Amino acid sequence: MAEQETNEALQNALALALVEHPRASLQELACAVGVSKATLYRFCPTRESLLERLQASSLNAYKSAIKEANLDTAEPREGVRRLLENCYKNKELTLFTIQHWQPELLENCECIQMQEKLDAFFLKGQQSGHFRVDISAAAITECFHGLFFTMIEAERLGRVPRTRVLTIIELVLMEGVCTQSNSPS
Repeated sequence: MAEQETNEALQNALALALVEHPRASLQELACAVGVSKATLYRFCPTRESLLERLQASSLNAYKSAIKEANLDTAEPREGVRRLLENCYKNKELTLFTIQHWQPELLENCECIQMQEKLDAFFLKGQQSGHFRVDISAAAITECFHGLFFTMIEAERLGRVPRTRVLTIIELVLMEGVCTQSNSPS
């Protein structure tokens, strides 16, 4: 395994360990992820630096997920599918960010730019007739985030099978939860 893949695997394991054991010490986290205390200290010498590193990695993973989905050229359903698949690759970092949320993260320019890219994607889908126009593109972006966050947490808790998470999110986002015959007119 290449060093970058090893670091990503360790980051994801540490992010999940912090979700499951939010008050764990570095020693406890090292034990939880199966590395030595020395290995973890080389990775991040303090708990604070670990939290900062995971937060930065989470933002970078989110940016990469959006970029690699090619939302500027993607057909709407395919764009949603690629975006979901890309975000899911680092779901542990997302779970960490949810649990360790800080409102000032919304003020981050990069975070705002990513949000604007999603808004533009959903607006383009509205203009092409693929997405509802009675819900703003910004609201659809928030629905996307909410569904993703909620479903990966439900998976972690064992309420939703891993194999169905992305399909469920896509179906609910793209088609809603009403059957055709029960949809409001």
